[in-house]
Amino acid sequence: MSDDIVISVRGLKNAFGEQVVHENLDLDVHRGEILGVVGGSGTGKSVLMRSIIGLQPPVEGEISVFGEPMAHLSESEALEIRKRWGVLFQGGALFSTLTVAENVQVPLREFYPKLDLALMDEIAAYKIIMAGLPADAGPKFPAELSGGMKKRAGIARALALDPELLFLDEPTAGLDPIGAAGFDELTKSLQKTLGLTVFLITHDLDTLYAICDRVAVLADKRVIAVGTIDELLALDHPWIEQYFKGPRGRAAVAAAHAGG
Repeated sequence: MSDDIVISVRGLKNAFGEQVVHENLDLDVHRGEILGVVGGSGTGKSVLMRSIIGLQPPVEGEISVFGEPMAHLSESEALEIRKRWGVLFQGGALFSTLTVAENVQVPLREFYPKLDLALMDEIAAYKIIMAGLPADAGPKFPAELSGGMKKRAGIARALALDPELLFLDEPTAGLDPIGAAGFDELTKSLQKTLGLTVFLITHDLDTLYAICDRVAVLADKRVIAVGTIDELLALDHPWIEQYFKGPRGRAAVAAAHAGG
């Protein structure tokens, strides 16, 4: 597998009982890109992400991350791979009984339990600032944060182990347009400064236009197309046409051109 390919999915099948979500799904994610993943409701965008990170074992198929076939790794080998990615689950998925700083420290405690506590505090404080939160957010609990701040706290936790690969599941869902644009800017800035590869599930057309290098379209239980938005717009597929050329798509294009 090419060094340029960070994630490779081949022949993936996911099913829940009789319900088949994915069948014969193929996808490559290239090093250093922000790949947007889109699809209608029920196309299994989050299921695909969960399969890649090992939370949803597929029925069939091969998934490789950093050139390593995930199904054939020992527990210790899989652990080493997991250290190299960070995940922002939908809604932030923060632990409500822990402060923001303690939430950020969760991966550190999991993977490096003997790490000095003062160093953990220092790392958490640094990641909180990196995620665009004020320094005084550390001792606060999730309930004291706005929706946008919770997402940023989730990003701080995802960055705790200095990952090379970032998974973001609907990061701008529920945010107002200003908050969503700010999160897009943060994602792009982190990707550039840290050299990250980003796997980004979204339904937000503005996000796709603003920061995604390529977009993968899930439909008919597989990835039906992957490419730049211009490349997708040239395709003749009803869902792609409806998604990108409908009223919201046209508004996103106008906003992207105005911003450019």
